[in-house]
Amino acid sequence: MISSIRRFIASESAGGIVLALAAVVALIVSNSPLGPLYREFIGLRGEVRIANDWLVLAKPLLLWVNDLWMAVFFFVVGLEIKREVLAGELASVKQASLPAVAALGGMIVPALIYVALNHADPVALRGWAIPTATDIAFALGILMLLGSRVPASLKVFLTAVAIIDDLGAIVVIAAFYTAQLSLPMLAAAGGGIVLLVLLNRARVMHIGPYVVIGLVIWVCVLKSGIHATLAGVVTAMAIPLRDPQGGSPLETAEHALHPWVAFVVLPMFAFANAGVNLQGVSLATLAQGIPLGIALGLVLGKAVGVFGASWLLMRLTGAALPAESTTRQFFGVCVLCGIGFTMSLFIGGLAFVGQDAAYETQVKLGVLGGSLIAGVLGVLLLLRGGARH
Repeated sequence: MISSIRRFIASESAGGIVLALAAVVALIVSNSPLGPLYREFIGLRGEVRIANDWLVLAKPLLLWVNDLWMAVFFFVVGLEIKREVLAGELASVKQASLPAVAALGGMIVPALIYVALNHADPVALRGWAIPTATDIAFALGILMLLGSRVPASLKVFLTAVAIIDDLGAIVVIAAFYTAQLSLPMLAAAGGGIVLLVLLNRARVMHIGPYVVIGLVIWVCVLKSGIHATLAGVVTAMAIPLRDPQGGSPLETAEHALHPWVAFVVLPMFAFANAGVNLQGVSLATLAQGIPLGIALGLVLGKAVGVFGASWLLMRLTGAALPAESTTRQFFGVCVLCGIGFTMSLFIGGLAFVGQDAAYETQVKLGVLGGSLIAGVLGVLLLLRGGARH
């Protein structure tokens, strides 16, 4: 299990570096003479037609990435959550208590800060969940670059917090960012879920049938009004953890897909979504409620929420800091939880779909600025963390 965690962390951290490079390239290209070509690229339309136009899926590249490619990301997230709950760091109440409480605090406080700054604007309030997310790849990438300066226990803690954070984001997307529902499509998706359960009960160990049914569920969920990426999570939950020979179909699928997600899916998402045009952006733009609420939520809200909830649990239950870590190091990791990026941009796209492009720009400014500040502050705190007292 320890070697599995190490492989996971190493892959996430390397992917975080590629993710950062993709975001930087998108920013540079979108603000260069190649900007029109960049916008034309992400607007390229692709169509899928099935059975004489019985089913037509027509989307620009940006939405294919956000709806289909990110469903693969959510599939891997679902596999990670199931593995950790059944056989990992979240398998017992004692193990899960500190990261679970920390993650909850790290979602509530940023949301409250955002709402406090945007309560008078009903449209802006749609983005209350944007600063509640943590980007596990970015944050772990920074921790791995710091090497032995950070205890392994803090890397495991951050991984657990981010995974629980992803679970919270999945619930938020399903509950609050769902359009008008199509009951026939929901019923069809429900039928697909029943088939997944039956496959699991029949102890079907080959992943192929699960993926085929998962694709059908994805189409049904896409047409139902619920965001299609949630089909990836549902499919992942049906994959068996253990086979009769002691192997793990779940871990096999996770290890096979993780490099593709870390080095292809997420960098493509970053490149397609981080290209904000900075022309006309001023300090007044940054001080508007949406970017300010997101940035303060990520930088201040995450740090206060994660650290404060953890401190309260320690005082009430006697829980201890992760092994071999100092309070300053622990607080530094809590600050790093403010690197929202991937999931924050994703939620931001859902929150203001159909709104003026200015909202998209404000979301990107808040997410990129807040994530950058949280990353820099977290590194400075960890570099001065010192030895454990």
